[in-house]
Amino acid sequence: MRVTGYAYSWDVLGDPGFVERARDLGVDEVAVAVSYHSARASTPWSPEHTAVVARHAALYRPVREEAWRGAKLRPAAPEWDPGDAAGDAVRVLNAAGIPAAAWIVLTHNSLLGTEFPEFAVRNCFGELYPWALCPAQPEVREYAATLTAECLEGLEFSSVILEACGPLGAIHQHQHEKTDGVWAPAVARLLSICCCDACAAGWAEAGGDPEAIRGKLRAEVRRLIELGDLTVTEDKLLPSLRELLLATRQSAVDTLRRGVIAQIPDGVRIVLHGALDPWVTGALPGLTPSAVNDVDAVVLFSWVPGTAATAAVTAARQALPSTVDIGSYVTAVAANPVPDMEAYARELGKAGAAELHLYHLGLAGPGRWPDMHGATSGAHAS
Repeated sequence: MRVTGYAYSWDVLGDPGFVERARDLGVDEVAVAVSYHSARASTPWSPEHTAVVARHAALYRPVREEAWRGAKLRPAAPEWDPGDAAGDAVRVLNAAGIPAAAWIVLTHNSLLGTEFPEFAVRNCFGELYPWALCPAQPEVREYAATLTAECLEGLEFSSVILEACGPLGAIHQHQHEKTDGVWAPAVARLLSICCCDACAAGWAEAGGDPEAIRGKLRAEVRRLIELGDLTVTEDKLLPSLRELLLATRQSAVDTLRRGVIAQIPDGVRIVLHGALDPWVTGALPGLTPSAVNDVDAVVLFSWVPGTAATAAVTAARQALPSTVDIGSYVTAVAANPVPDMEAYARELGKAGAAELHLYHLGLAGPGRWPDMHGATSGAHAS
């Protein structure tokens, strides 16, 4: 299995031992965050500090006026480094002979969603999700395409990894989140359907009545909440609307993704974070039927070990064409760590995964480093 280790630019630049540690770990490439959402990230290897606060989403390359002139949506520069931190990190890796991947977060941007609420996701109650830019909005698509081009400008990459290349929904990441465990999965799915004006226009073009659809969604949410059933499955929800809602969502995602991919040079591997379930929203959103025709690899969320994770890999290997590699996204910094990362990596490889995406070369400190070695060893032995 190919191993991609994820890192922030401050990990590469702020830790004098990073390059040697990555080389010793044996990763095949290091994915550097080039465009990223807000975060507070621990830095256990840094000799200077214990965390970096990225207060808002930002482009970690220079925000060039000539590239963004006239754009309604444009990224901010990071407060912690307004220069070219990601570019500097990539150049350090290239100079050391370590391939670098561009890790690009696209529609997850609380700063822009708050400043420009007209381009963010709204649920059927009209409530705004400021962390989620809606792919149905032409301005969001233009932003994502330009962002990708600017992330890659003037740098050499082995791969481009696309995160949040699609819709985000009701349950993801916001301030001090208090939604975990509140909504039944079916309710969360319904609340993750965007009902902004651009999405409503898509429904109308497909023959739907936007106000009637919003009303049906609201009524179904209320019915499910009052029912209190946490086991209702997706196929039981609004059968008359499911096809229309999914088709319009997928059309918007396809348009956004193709605009992004058009900015990636030939010969660079394109890796897409995604999920087999088409209704999934978030950092790894549901794949559309045509997504696999545009990318070299699809990475599935495999942070929670067990039969469900390996079964998902097997299902993906059976469902997707052989020309598309399957990757498994695993973490060594979970609150409840995987007991045996080496064995888990081997299981994922046997299930059909050709790549291991390892989170995270900066967040995993000395106490978790044996797990990182185990994951890499298990992957390379598969």
